[in-house]
Amino acid sequence: MDIKTATALRRLRLVSAPEAVSFLILLLCSVLKRTTDFNAVPVMGAIHGVLFVLYVLFWADAWNRAKWPLETAALYFVLSVLPTGGFFAERKLRREAEDAVIAARARRQGANA
Repeated sequence: MDIKTATALRRLRLVSAPEAVSFLILLLCSVLKRTTDFNAVPVMGAIHGVLFVLYVLFWADAWNRAKWPLETAALYFVLSVLPTGGFFAERKLRREAEDAVIAARARRQGANA
């Protein structure tokens, strides 16, 4: 995996969890808006909107660079629209990155042996 692909995947991973948190907070704010006088939806909506747009941009870049099959790209996109999906995306991307590091180390050790 080249450095640009690794960077694209890392950016997607790093925005996944904050996007998921902002989505959950936005849902909570929506409930509070309807049940109390507290209305943070405009602020939280803007924050979540920015994070979601970043997620989609980073997702498209990662899909392009990593050459994911359509199923993998679709999975990561669907995870972005589920309330806790970003957490699952972050975990899956972290595991893939760790597996890539392990594979690279194994290739280097095999070449040195």
